[in-house]
Amino acid sequence: MNDAITATTKVNLDGASPSDSEILTVLDVARFLRVPKSTVYKLARLGQLPASKIGKHWRFLRRDIHDWMHNRTQQS
Repeated sequence: MNDAITATTKVNLDGASPSDSEILTVLDVARFLRVPKSTVYKLARLGQLPASKIGKHWRFLRRDIHDWMHNRTQQS
């Protein structure tokens, strides 16, 4: 089985730890949030989920997804 999360590209931005700036795919985010990929696509397209579109592909920073989840739980 291919572990997509460990296979994602890691970059170091402004001294952030590699795990914080890890780039995730739609599948990675769907697995992390435990939702269908279609939900991730929809939230990204509507601008409700922090994402960047590179060509035809959506990409997400792990740090942004964690922050997004943290902010959503505080609003509830």
